Amino acid sequence: QVQLAESGGGSVQAGGSLRLSCAASGRTFSDYAMGWFRQAPGKQREFVAAVSWSGSNTYYAHSVKGRFTISRDNAKNTVSLQMSSLKPEDASVYYCAAGETVAGLRRYESAYWGQGTQVTVSS
Repeated sequence: QVQLAESGGGSVQAGGSLRLSCAASGRTFSDYAMGWFRQAPGKQREFVAAVSWSGSNTYYAHSVKGRFTISRDNAKNTVSLQMSSLKPEDASVYYCAAGETVAGLRRYESAYWGQGTQVTVSS
């Protein structure tokens, strides 16, 4: 079992930045690829970004590429999402997820999910 806890959500104006963090506990953190997803009210959950177990391989949704950066610290069992140039359409509940591979996360194959953290972007 892996427990995931997100933090760092909040309210920001369009064009601003926010950094989300996810702390993992339980099984060996470095065994898993990690990812971020988001879900806005009335919409399906969508993939945002993922990073491989080593941190060497990352993948981003087209809508956030160049604005968001995912990173991980295996020594601290954390994964982060640095969000810049935020847009109102980025407003969602953001979820941290652990999976077998980056490719698997892109297919929404997540073994574990966090509870989510709210991000609000005002125009």
